Amino acid sequence: MIEAEALEERIRQGLGEVSHIVVNDLTGTKDHWEAVIVSDAFSGKSRIQQHQMVYAALGELMAGPIHALALKTYTPESWPQAKG
Repeated sequence: MIEAEALEERIRQGLGEVSHIVVNDLTGTKDHWEAVIVSDAFSGKSRIQQHQMVYAALGELMAGPIHALALKTYTPESWPQAKG
């Protein structure tokens, strides 16, 4: 199990510039997560590449403490439209 704060910190460290991040425990078991991330690092990258960047930032956590991770990734330019 991993705490939301630790998960968020790993993502911030791995991506560098993160202007917005929300991490939610989907089941209360601290192993099924959802993350909404806005970062300049995603600019010019496909959605798959963006998700791969997050997985790389989380490293070994993806092989154990994190059983499932639903990602919503945005650039600062695409974030306003996503918010509605």
